[in-house]
Amino acid sequence: MTDKKEILGTAPVGKLLFKLALPTVVAQLINMLYNIVDRIYIGHMPEVGDLALTGVGVCMPLIMLVSAFAALVGSGGAPRASIFMGEKDTKSAEKILGGCFGLQVVVSAILTVVLLIWNKDLLLAFGASTNTIEYATSYMSIYAVGTVFVQMTLGMNAFITAQGFTKISMMSVVVGAVANIILDPILIYGCGMGVRGAALATIISQALSCAWVLSFLSSKRSILRLKPKYFISSPKIILPCVALGTATFIMQASESVISVCFNSSLLEYGGDIAVGAMTILTSVMQFAMLPPQGIAQGAQPILSYNYGAKDAGRVKQTYKLLLKVCLIYSVTIWTAVMLFPGAFASMFSPDAELVKFASRVLRIYFSGMILFGIQIACQMTFVSLGNAPSSVLVAVVRKFVLLLPLIYIMPNLISDRTTGVYMAEPIADILAVTFTAVLFVFQFKKALNKIEHQDEMENKEEAN
Repeated sequence: MTDKKEILGTAPVGKLLFKLALPTVVAQLINMLYNIVDRIYIGHMPEVGDLALTGVGVCMPLIMLVSAFAALVGSGGAPRASIFMGEKDTKSAEKILGGCFGLQVVVSAILTVVLLIWNKDLLLAFGASTNTIEYATSYMSIYAVGTVFVQMTLGMNAFITAQGFTKISMMSVVVGAVANIILDPILIYGCGMGVRGAALATIISQALSCAWVLSFLSSKRSILRLKPKYFISSPKIILPCVALGTATFIMQASESVISVCFNSSLLEYGGDIAVGAMTILTSVMQFAMLPPQGIAQGAQPILSYNYGAKDAGRVKQTYKLLLKVCLIYSVTIWTAVMLFPGAFASMFSPDAELVKFASRVLRIYFSGMILFGIQIACQMTFVSLGNAPSSVLVAVVRKFVLLLPLIYIMPNLISDRTTGVYMAEPIADILAVTFTAVLFVFQFKKALNKIEHQDEMENKEEAN
């Protein structure tokens, strides 16, 4: 157990990042299968596949909102737990783990009630049409029952990663994904359940993942253990975690808001085919975003632990490597989408008209992704160092200051209004990366100077 903690502060950064990031990248890619496999099977349902795919796509804002609440707690608590581990304060780290668990139980209960009672109203507001609402409500009514499993799996798994047990956190995802892949065709086609089968397969899979996560965190193998005495925690323990997790929450929850705005605008200008294409675009975007997010999650324990240990050199070295890897990936995936948009689009639907339309707008929607590795590296570093204000600021600027207004501005600037809606994404991405990079230069230098000064003061005190 001690060796695991010390490795974060002593092992070569390059090898350590590879060791921690590889399982998290694999986990992110596998996690992507939860939704993408559902969409592939649903999109290929005989006769109704295109409408069913669009209906499930309209559910995505609600699903992203559920994930966002998990991130609000987990992504804020896990880095703070790592920082306390770096300071050799395991008790405080365990208090954070227990308090975050208790908070997620409460949040899960509230979300479940809301989704079960108002899912149809929310789906209609989020862009479902009379043609697709049946499929959307069928999926969401069942998915809502498994909200607690989604919350616990996503939120608590972050604490496994934060301890450096990335292989265990990867297996948390693998267990559920394998079950999902097996159950999807059985329930969708074999049992004739259609979209309801896809939703049922997902919540069963998440339940298995949840059991794996909680079992590990309650075992002796975990450095930080779930202890009932910490489930009800004081505000001074929980509120800083929630504050730090707010940036990730805004990024994910705003995806829900943005998705609603996209769907409503596209339904007005382009009809069901434009909304269906958006489902494909967001699926490809997930494919593009999850691997670098996995790399960043692998870097988080190294950044947080060494920041807590006041090792500015290792913090700087880790960030530079993270930036390089994320940027290489974003350039590579951007190139692949620009060259072969049809290959990506055809994964989700056999409908020739939908694939043709999606292929054309995919190049537009994706054109700003080439530099997005910078955004991911900077965002995760802000969170890893406990810089809640900066992480919240860059999230708000990208989504609410830039993207949200552009969705409504761009259709009025070009003749093809549908294309204008899709153009909002790359323009917002490029402007957001520029803003984030400038802010990061100043804030990162300030953070490093702070721990260097603290380290010097402590050394002087020891000398005296």
